[in-house]
Amino acid sequence: MMSRCWPVFDATRPGRSAVGCVVAFCCMLVVPPGGLRAEGWTQFRGSGSDGAAPDQAVPVEWNDQQNISWTAELPGRGPSSPIVVGHRVVVTASSGAHQRRLHVLCFDARTGSRLWHRHFWATGRTLCHSDSAVAAPTPASSQGRIFAFFSSNDLACLDMDGNLLWYRGVAHDYVQAGNDVGMASSPLVVNDAVIVQVENQGDSFALGVDAATGKNLWRMARERRANWASPARLFDKASQRNLAVLQSPDGVTVVEPQNGQIVWQYAADCQSIPSPTAGEDIVYVPAEGITALRTGNSPETATPEILWSENRLGPSGASPVIDNGRIYTVNRSGVLSCGDARTGAMLWRLRLKGRFWASPVGVGKRIYLVNTDGLAQVVEDTGADGKLIGTGNFGETIQATPAVADGGLFVRSDARLWKVASQP
Repeated sequence: MMSRCWPVFDATRPGRSAVGCVVAFCCMLVVPPGGLRAEGWTQFRGSGSDGAAPDQAVPVEWNDQQNISWTAELPGRGPSSPIVVGHRVVVTASSGAHQRRLHVLCFDARTGSRLWHRHFWATGRTLCHSDSAVAAPTPASSQGRIFAFFSSNDLACLDMDGNLLWYRGVAHDYVQAGNDVGMASSPLVVNDAVIVQVENQGDSFALGVDAATGKNLWRMARERRANWASPARLFDKASQRNLAVLQSPDGVTVVEPQNGQIVWQYAADCQSIPSPTAGEDIVYVPAEGITALRTGNSPETATPEILWSENRLGPSGASPVIDNGRIYTVNRSGVLSCGDARTGAMLWRLRLKGRFWASPVGVGKRIYLVNTDGLAQVVEDTGADGKLIGTGNFGETIQATPAVADGGLFVRSDARLWKVASQP
């Protein structure tokens, strides 16, 4: 399928003035990537799809006078998470009466200065639940490209300087795709394929898109039910290749990123909000609490090995974290649970304050959790139990999962982006 290019509204690009909303098709050159190596936290829940970062000196306490490196203002709304590529932080937002204006912004991770800001118009439906927004999916980055996906099923590809490489109005190609409370599944980039799940009560499918051109590599029909879970990357040790995990309410499908060929499937009643989490060669699925699956030893059967299931580890809206051989989940009551990632054995539980939409993130033996009221709580895994060792209060509603990179914690609300880092 030929990708369609749409007009861009960009009031901040040097040498260009704001233009009206004109509906037209245009042809654009596909520019080669700039060669910037993707480092840091390059997609939803980190580059490994496990919610964990290498151990680094991220503060455990902060306030207005201590350990806030910088803050930056953001337009409109955005439950999407920030990503960090090298020394750049990228976030998305949506604004306007009907949230039809889509934003991609880039900041210097060291200073917080805004490097560029691009605007687009949504081509698909922008109806959303009042608690969400069109900028709900988290962007992703690979090989010098940024892939910004929105609830309107618009997918924009930019280089690290904000130049538009290609633009797909997925809802224009598949007009029945979408639901009336908004989409939230974030894109996954594996082996030069951008994978998105557009699963809803209408035209429901998963799509593999060529990262360089925006054209379809494959399309897979999915169950016609609303689903907000994001795909995850799985490294299969036996074959030494990266795979993509698609979770839907009726089960899990693991596919080849380049062609969508099914490697294995597992039927189960899965949750539709928390996403699957990959750790080494195991997929942890929010089904029957948490179910741990591994690719079977006999590829011909396409049947995964069920390692364990543990109902007490079941998450609510926040996705699990896999770190240091342990799995961490937080439930609707604000209870953080820790289990052995290999056996599912419960190790400890700790009640925290508030409710959580943002997924936890792991840094060394510490777990950072930010509740919807903006209260951050830092828990240390002592081995025997979990101990609350620090807090920080952002004072605003937080729905987005933090990013961890460059010795800092990057957190966003609708209005602001913060970098939490130790002061010199």
